[in-house]
Amino acid sequence: MARTAVAYSNLVPNGNLADPAGTATNAGAGNGHVIPAAGPNGKAVPELTLLRVTAGATGGNVTVLAGDNPPAIAASLGNLVVAVGNNATQWIGPFESGRFLQNDGTILVDIATGFVAGTITAFKVPRNT
Repeated sequence: MARTAVAYSNLVPNGNLADPAGTATNAGAGNGHVIPAAGPNGKAVPELTLLRVTAGATGGNVTVLAGDNPPAIAASLGNLVVAVGNNATQWIGPFESGRFLQNDGTILVDIATGFVAGTITAFKVPRNT
């Protein structure tokens, strides 16, 4: 099955960003989420990405999958697994594309089976902050 796309919300240096609603999680579907290429000047993923994950009545693990080497030269560090509690919000990152970038320029995120009524939001951290 196809992964659900999570669009970037751009953090604004010396400015503001209204709180985005996020993308509904598709827990346990076995297809996870994809953060598409959205880097500066049409390049791959920006250098720093920050995720906000919220859980409803049942939380679980969120896994940011290790990238492909190349381009992710630190992919050997493996996946990043973060537990998100029930009715909780967890901020993950910022993390670098050098560990999580896939060879198609995306970042892949999986949500544990049973993760109920959650959202995921990807924030692009600007280079000039």
